[in-house]
Amino acid sequence: MTASEARRRFASARLAHLASVDPRGRPHLVPITFALVADTIYSAVDDVKPKRTLALRRLANVAANPAVAVLVDHYEEDWAGLWWVRADGHARTIDVSKTEAQDALAALATRYAP
Repeated sequence: MTASEARRRFASARLAHLASVDPRGRPHLVPITFALVADTIYSAVDDVKPKRTLALRRLANVAANPAVAVLVDHYEEDWAGLWWVRADGHARTIDVSKTEAQDALAALATRYAP
């Protein structure tokens, strides 16, 4: 798969999985919705889905160790159609009052509009 094809497939996926590592070195994997803007992957933690708290393990993991991986994949019964694309990088949180955060939220809202 070429780099441009990998990027196209990644960008078109509706769901990804975010992998982070806790301070003790244990992996943590969660499904995320996301928007790819230029070379940045944005995902949001919001209060729309039921959560007991916003003190989420993924946020604590990123604060302790920002190294993450984001994986998208596609499964078919015919294994010739299987594929996956992984993006490795460093995560950070953005204050919701910042312009970048507002732009990211707008990109997510557009991408997942009903």
